[in-house]
Amino acid sequence: MDIQSIKRRFGIIGNSPGLNRAIEVAYRVAPTDLSVLISGESGTGKEVFPQIIHQFSARKHGQYIAVNCGAIPEGTIDSELFGHEKGSFTGAHEKRSGYFEVAGNGSIFLDEVSELPLSTQVRLLRVLETGEFLKVGSSKVLKTNVRIIAATNVDIIKLLGQGKFREDLYYRLNTVPVYIPPLRDRKEDVLILFRKFSMDFAERYRMPEIILDEEARQMLIQYSWPGNIRQLKNITEQISIIEKNREIDANVLRKYLPDYSEETLPALINSTVDKSFASEREILYKILFDMKSDMNDLKKLVHEIIEKSPHDINIESDHLMDKLYSRDEAVYDKGASRLPDLKRDNSSHIEDTEEIIEESLSLQDKEVELIRKALEKYGGRRKMAAGELGISERTLYRKIKQYNID
Repeated sequence: MDIQSIKRRFGIIGNSPGLNRAIEVAYRVAPTDLSVLISGESGTGKEVFPQIIHQFSARKHGQYIAVNCGAIPEGTIDSELFGHEKGSFTGAHEKRSGYFEVAGNGSIFLDEVSELPLSTQVRLLRVLETGEFLKVGSSKVLKTNVRIIAATNVDIIKLLGQGKFREDLYYRLNTVPVYIPPLRDRKEDVLILFRKFSMDFAERYRMPEIILDEEARQMLIQYSWPGNIRQLKNITEQISIIEKNREIDANVLRKYLPDYSEETLPALINSTVDKSFASEREILYKILFDMKSDMNDLKKLVHEIIEKSPHDINIESDHLMDKLYSRDEAVYDKGASRLPDLKRDNSSHIEDTEEIIEESLSLQDKEVELIRKALEKYGGRRKMAAGELGISERTLYRKIKQYNID
């Protein structure tokens, strides 16, 4: 049977090379008993391909059961798939057969297989390897000859690194991979699908078919379609019902395309992370530059205080010093501690970062020198030295301990 005949039989619309390749692989693997893993974004129509595999296999007269693994609660997924014995858990009032027992010599389609709990993954791996399973609450080993076809809309390789999916199970399921391309990679199919949906809705709702002008058609092709075929179908239905005018121009269509852009730009990898990182870097630089200004004011104030007699020190200077030191210690320690990371992640800012750190170290040396001079001037009497510096004795004691001043 050729690909076009398969498309007509299963209602598949499109002629893109990626779609044709997926259909060809599904058709060729169907007569075997190999496990198949179908991958693709949500809304690409993955649910059709397990039916192709089942119908062209020797199991076509057996049961075909589709299971949405993400829709079954974790506490009952084992019972649904493998069955349970009476009294095996609270609410198990009678014995129940699971899907693997019911399917027998047929096929089971496990949609969203990445949502399976790790404990269920172990049970599924045993079925794939030996064809054996245990009901919940039973010690009797049961045999099954079911064929497993799985599908996922997430990158399982990432889940392997996070420890959320078993590596051995992945390779058993992925014996034959089938990839369904997203609609944005099937530009030649967009208008064909739109025309098909438009005709279907016109017939269903007994109204004239909607038609797009040339600019609207180009807009439809350029759109990225994050929801894939499902989104295109929904938008076509909305326009068919809401719009009175049957000829749709670009201005009308734009209202139904969220975040439409005239240009098709490449997607940014980890764009959210980069944006937050840039924002954080700007905040840190602003804090450090503000602190630099405050510390310059502080140096001027300390210099003026040293030139004055301790008896002329205004009490407000002591409060100001405490406030500035308290703020600068907390902010600088937090900001400077992040700068090494920023230097590693963004080499273009290394020079600015190093200049800030060098100036701050120079200020620290100057601060130590002033404290030593004040202590020497008053023979180690901290109260007098603190008065000379314009800071509280408590702050001076903390500085002596921090800089390990003899």
